[in-house]
Amino acid sequence: MKPNVLVIAGHDPSGGAGIHADIEAIHALGGLASTLITGLTVQNSINVRGFALTDVALLRQQADALLDDYQFAAVKIGMTGSPAIIRFIGEVLDRLPGVPVVLDPVLAAEAGGSLGEATVPDALLQELFPRSVLVTPNLPEAQALTGEQDVAACGAKLLDAGCLSAVVTGTHADTDDVENHLFMRSGNRTWQWPRLPGSFHGSGCTLASACAAELAHGASLEQALDKAQAYVHRCLQNAWQAGKGQLIPDRHG
Repeated sequence: MKPNVLVIAGHDPSGGAGIHADIEAIHALGGLASTLITGLTVQNSINVRGFALTDVALLRQQADALLDDYQFAAVKIGMTGSPAIIRFIGEVLDRLPGVPVVLDPVLAAEAGGSLGEATVPDALLQELFPRSVLVTPNLPEAQALTGEQDVAACGAKLLDAGCLSAVVTGTHADTDDVENHLFMRSGNRTWQWPRLPGSFHGSGCTLASACAAELAHGASLEQALDKAQAYVHRCLQNAWQAGKGQLIPDRHG
């Protein structure tokens, strides 16, 4: 049996990030991804040019249909786009008590370009952080959410917002290796990965979805992060140039 993972995120027509990345990663790791698409973006491997959000009434109908049929072993959340959609997501999560939630607090694309309204950060902190077992911001997202610059200060404030754990990824940091920092109330942990050449489209989506897939299989939080990071590193090692911008991770390799 493959565990069902509910993915709530946006669509990337370039195929590099968003729902495309989520489905590929979850399927590669032995799960089934069911999707609620929060918005359609106008983007390629170079940049985001715009987006249009899905009507909440339609999302609610889709959620009702899925929850009438499937049992879910994990939830992954990516692009939300607006406080109204965030409130809707909170309603969905309340119908899934005990199901682990992985939140990738997407504020902008890897290559640049906003993917949400200006009030999204506050809504994320208030509505979705307290419902999440793991949040996975990159360093710029963590800094924007907390108002802090130091990674440790960011981690402390993320936990203060109510999530059980937070991993701040270091792909954007100025370090020789990529350092991913896990913050938990029971203690912290850091992983170091060789920094690969190039820039990658959808690496954050891939990590969060891989964590959700591993949690759906019954892994502990740290086991899920160990396995998910190793998987993402393999995906990035085998990435290729599909267009003129960022490299696309090979999530099937």
